[in-house]
Amino acid sequence: MIVEVDSRDPLPPYEQIRRQVLALVASGELSPGTRLPAIRQLAGDLGVAPNTAARAYRELEGVGVLSSRRRHGTSVTADARERALALLGRAPTALPPASPSLDPAAREYIGHVLRLGRTLDEALDAVRRNWERGPEA
Repeated sequence: MIVEVDSRDPLPPYEQIRRQVLALVASGELSPGTRLPAIRQLAGDLGVAPNTAARAYRELEGVGVLSSRRRHGTSVTADARERALALLGRAPTALPPASPSLDPAAREYIGHVLRLGRTLDEALDAVRRNWERGPEA
């Protein structure tokens, strides 16, 4: 599981973790039944307090994306992807294909956005803000 905490991000660390796990589930990178790292392991890997990691897991469990059981750990629920997509404001339906020349770049950008735990609206806002500046800004 690829999750990072950015100290420069204005979002609290638990929210960064929550959003990134949600995005990994929505993208299918974390499939139903996948076991997540133990809270202490995740906290140690990210350099955050165990309570921070626990809060992220607890909030995701509260919305039905994760399930925690003693001695079995935390895992992704069966309907987690649909729940994650709904929480991120994305529909699971397929969109019509875009220009083939843009598809690889779009997929790469989408992957980056999802790894950061951001929403479609946030990604589109970033593109709009930077469109006039161009690629060299």
